[in-house]
Amino acid sequence: MPTLVLDIALPAEKLLAVYQGQANRVLLRSRDGRRVSLPAAELRRFLTRDGVFGSFELVFAEQGRLLGLRRLS
Repeated sequence: MPTLVLDIALPAEKLLAVYQGQANRVLLRSRDGRRVSLPAAELRRFLTRDGVFGSFELVFAEQGRLLGLRRLS
C-alpha cells in the first residue's frame, strides 16, 4: 500500500472554517513535496483544543482511495 508522511501543524483557528461549514477538505504538503487534499473529517480524531499537530502517515490504495491516517508522533 502506498503511503505519504505528513507533518501537520494546524492551529484550531485554521480548522474553524471546517466547523463553520465553509470547508470540508484541508490542503497539506507531504514530506516529499506532494500536495494532498485530505477530507477534514480524517483529522477529527486527532483534534485537540490547540488544533492538530504532529507527524502522520496517510495510507491509500493503489487506485488512490484513502484507507486511513495514523499518528507517527
